[in-house]
Amino acid sequence: MDDAVSEPTPPTSPDSGASLVLPSRTAAGRARLRALAAAASVAAAPTAIVAYRSEGVLLIIGPEPYARSLLDALPASLQCTLLATQGFSDQRAVDEGADDRLTVAYGELVGLSGYMGQFTATVQVSGGERNLSRVLLDREHFDLVLDLQRDPAIQRELMPPGYYAPGADAEALHRALEEIPTMVGEFEKPRYFRYDPDICAHGARGVTGCTRCLDACPAEAITSAGESISVDPYLCHGAGVCATACPTGAIGYACPDRAVTLERMRQLLLTYRAECEARPVLLFHDALHGAARLRRLLDDAPEHVVPVEIEEAGSVGMDGWLAALAYGAGAVAVLVGDELPPSAARELRTQMAWTEAILTGLGYPSGAVGIVAATDDGSAQALSELRPVVEIAAGSFAALDDKRRVIALAVDHLAAAATAQPAEIALTAGAPFGDVLVDREACTLCMACVAVCPAAALADGGDRPRLSFIEANCVQCALCERACPENAIARRPRLLTDAEVRRRSRVLNEEEPFCCISCGKPFATRSMMEKMEEKLRGHRMFQGEALNRLRMCEDCRVKDLFASEGPG
Repeated sequence: MDDAVSEPTPPTSPDSGASLVLPSRTAAGRARLRALAAAASVAAAPTAIVAYRSEGVLLIIGPEPYARSLLDALPASLQCTLLATQGFSDQRAVDEGADDRLTVAYGELVGLSGYMGQFTATVQVSGGERNLSRVLLDREHFDLVLDLQRDPAIQRELMPPGYYAPGADAEALHRALEEIPTMVGEFEKPRYFRYDPDICAHGARGVTGCTRCLDACPAEAITSAGESISVDPYLCHGAGVCATACPTGAIGYACPDRAVTLERMRQLLLTYRAECEARPVLLFHDALHGAARLRRLLDDAPEHVVPVEIEEAGSVGMDGWLAALAYGAGAVAVLVGDELPPSAARELRTQMAWTEAILTGLGYPSGAVGIVAATDDGSAQALSELRPVVEIAAGSFAALDDKRRVIALAVDHLAAAATAQPAEIALTAGAPFGDVLVDREACTLCMACVAVCPAAALADGGDRPRLSFIEANCVQCALCERACPENAIARRPRLLTDAEVRRRSRVLNEEEPFCCISCGKPFATRSMMEKMEEKLRGHRMFQGEALNRLRMCEDCRVKDLFASEGPG
């Protein structure tokens, strides 16, 4: 590269590292600037908007003297109600009266739910449970809540917008008192997710399968809706870990979507590798805390470390990391700080372990993916040690919004260039790839497993009693295992490295059909008939010759029943 060429304009996209001043003392540094500019040129479609409205109606929960002592820190424009948590009794009225600054209520809080503009507080008084805002203010909801209790009424890793629970943290209380007065008016945020129930593996026919997004969501914004899930966009903070955890891609991050994120990486890496022979290390970081940390760290970090700003550290997972390596990154790391909710951090580390297992199983050196802990004394050292370890030709597959397809394309590219060629790679429980094992002695080919499979991994044989399986489609959701009435199914997490074998249909179990003894039509399997006869042999309706009705198809069984009852 000609060092005399003028330097490119630094990137200006809000998620491209624009706020970072990056040194360019070496060819790698200059390639980094051009690569980030190329990534910033990939535009994202606007997302839907979620709107809140607050009129400044504030509920304070806590001891009365303490709450009154804080009033001077709040503007008179706020309409404040105190639910006193000490000194109440069932004999006292809910409304104890008001002064110029504060309405005081007494009663036991039994429920608090909602978000900014829509908080419902339910109290227990002598007359039963009552909606506090309806009783006191003739309105359905409070707009904001300042919870001064030692044990907050709402306990989540990410609290609902408009809810403040500082506990014993004086600094958190100070921040709450400063922020609450600004939370009056109309507010908007992106709708961070999109959801496709058609490929969701949460449930089917009354059976619950995958709960990974529910378990990972730090805001508890996701709930079960029977066979699908429900996501409350008002509680969602956009942590993105639900999309990272989802094995099918049914729930995806929309800020931006997967295809845009992958295309930005692809353009970044194409540009970088056209400018510089060295392989870059991509360092994913969140837009708020990570960017602030990197301003202090990147001046001394190796210039082959390329910061990639994403909305949240948990919003890119296995699909993004593997695709980055397949597109030409030498390694991938994620900068993670204490602000990342514990549930999101756990899921990130789980995903990282599966990714590492796949890469080392293919013979790639350890360290191709990793987490950099954001600490005051350790981050700089960790960044200085980031080195490219993957040296392969860059893949050219398209940036898709299909999570499973992206992972398959990336794995196939990495496997083709790998030094090791194992037939399969063992993975730990919970991994979204694997085999289904069927106990042929126990299986009756009832096809209950096929009926609940969300990914078309299991299929019946049409007119033949046959159960087939395509491993590439299996997400290991456990629906088939839990739906099987004979407990004949087990799962084995693994990844087959041969794409053709992975996509090939294979027979798990089959039998000769059992044919109706009257008309000869096939209608069941022999094993199913044996089990039915065993269970119904003592039933009063199937005694003597009537037992033969079990061996008839539905039509012939009805005919035989009417014939046995005679005319009339």
